[in-house]
Amino acid sequence: MERIFSKSTLRAFWEIHAEAEQYLKTWYETVKNADWKTPTDVKQTYANASILKNNRIVFNIKGNSYRLIAKFNFEKQWLFIRFIGTHNEYDKIDANTI
Repeated sequence: MERIFSKSTLRAFWEIHAEAEQYLKTWYETVKNADWKTPTDVKQTYANASILKNNRIVFNIKGNSYRLIAKFNFEKQWLFIRFIGTHNEYDKIDANTI
């Protein structure tokens, strides 16, 4: 991915949830170095990722302790972090529209 918006979102999260820091840093580096053109490409790297409508993909972080929703623009190679939170927080949102 050429651009990830925004790492500060991840940093703010791991400042509160320190146990997620290394997992989020690994996710960030993996995504930054990926050359994904389609959701299928994402699934080849993250088999447990959930593909949603509107180019959103849900990633399980730290053994599914947390959920991260990203919106992709595969053509421009942009990724927008739309949400990161606990399962309880995730259950309170609409992952397709956030």
